[in-house]
Amino acid sequence: MNGRLAIIILLTVALLVACGGNQSPTETSAPTVAPTSTVPVTGITATATLAATESITSTATSEFTATPVATRPPNALDCTNSASFVADVTIPDNTEILGGDTFTKTWRIMNTGTCIWASDYTLSHYSDEQMNAPASVPLPVTFPGQTADISVELTAPNSIGTHRANFVIENPAGLIMKVNDDSRLWLIINVKLTSSATEAPAAAPTNTTVASSGGTPNTTCSYSIDQSKLLEVISAVNAYRTQSGLFAYPVNPQLARAAQTHASDMACNQFFGHTGSNGSILESRVTASGYTAAYVGENVYGSNPPLTGQEVVNWWINDQTDPRHKLNLISDTFTEMGIGYAFFNNYGYYVIVFASP
Repeated sequence: MNGRLAIIILLTVALLVACGGNQSPTETSAPTVAPTSTVPVTGITATATLAATESITSTATSEFTATPVATRPPNALDCTNSASFVADVTIPDNTEILGGDTFTKTWRIMNTGTCIWASDYTLSHYSDEQMNAPASVPLPVTFPGQTADISVELTAPNSIGTHRANFVIENPAGLIMKVNDDSRLWLIINVKLTSSATEAPAAAPTNTTVASSGGTPNTTCSYSIDQSKLLEVISAVNAYRTQSGLFAYPVNPQLARAAQTHASDMACNQFFGHTGSNGSILESRVTASGYTAAYVGENVYGSNPPLTGQEVVNWWINDQTDPRHKLNLISDTFTEMGIGYAFFNNYGYYVIVFASP
């Protein structure tokens, strides 16, 4: 009995030793958790999981600023360009400004056409005083039915009186866009005080140097431009074309410069004709304006007292001596025109330049 008991006790002890009952516990490795690195990026948190064997060797952060940029889808080939005036955001007509001061003029206009405007549409000076306007101002992306605020920084003339500047919007092809029933955006300011000790009389005409086609000054005289006569010619010509079943001629600023150069030359040198006082011809004047023409034509007129814009167009229509005057008005070869007018020594001198690129 005692012998059996001793044997059972010995077997029990052996089993306990075999099961490790007296062993120290073996260390068990905990599951490896990969370290993470959070890189700050504006608007985005990127969490990268690294393998357990990798180490982070750089603490540099990456910055990214997302700036929304308005983009314009391609315009349809047959889309139309037109606009309507909404408001003078700054400098309403007849605002008083100190002569020599700089100011910002802003117009608000609505896109009433079907084309989408972008930076290839520009605002540029067209006529009257330039007031140090830049060569052009790009338009913002504006979809049909939307409004755009167009601003230009100007400098008030340093002479007492009323001053006016006219601007136009050109499409990517350089054609002037229609704004309401006109093509101009204008500003009118009144200069009551000047920063100059010498003030020019309010009614004094501008001293203007007339340049030849080669750019060399030809002569200088004091002539004036009557903006209302230019508008009368534009309206009368296009009304006549409409009656004839033809499209209206848009006004091209380059052709307008060529026309005004010749009108001023005729006024200062007191002659009528198509050849300039320096020997320039129509083609050279158009080329000097920067316009590349396939076809050109020109009507000129001068009289004392000056005719109105409607009267001079009627004269060209009824001229039996040179029927080309009338044919130019109703041509289907020319696609646009430019108008010039100069008044000097009681004479009014008109020029229309017709062309197609």
